[in-house]
Amino acid sequence: MREMTVRPDPRNRPEPDVLVFPVDANAGPAQTWYEPEGILLAVEVVSPDSRERDREVKPASTRRPGCGTSGGSSRTANKGLPVGYVHELDPATKSYALTGVFRDRLKVSVPYDIDIDIDLTAIGRRPGA
Repeated sequence: MREMTVRPDPRNRPEPDVLVFPVDANAGPAQTWYEPEGILLAVEVVSPDSRERDREVKPASTRRPGCGTSGGSSRTANKGLPVGYVHELDPATKSYALTGVFRDRLKVSVPYDIDIDIDLTAIGRRPGA
């Protein structure tokens, strides 16, 4: 789901770029937000013009106890190509920790198997070029 907010508390409703949740977390067409506990994966794409908000403010609001894994993407650290950052909730400390940085392929097994080719160098190339 995209363009949907998460409500970690009554005063905050950040909107990650992509949310993954179980079907039963969806209450129907009138729903405008999700509880953090219902989110399995939150993805934030870091934009150059909103880097601080995308890297600090929005993820901090989404990373609450009960909200599974979060991921982010940035193009600045890899010659303009995407870089994926994955954070996982540590059940002992109830805080998030960086568990991986991915440049060509994002492959994780938590909260479920995810395997995404994020190497965009081939996009736009002519066959045989």
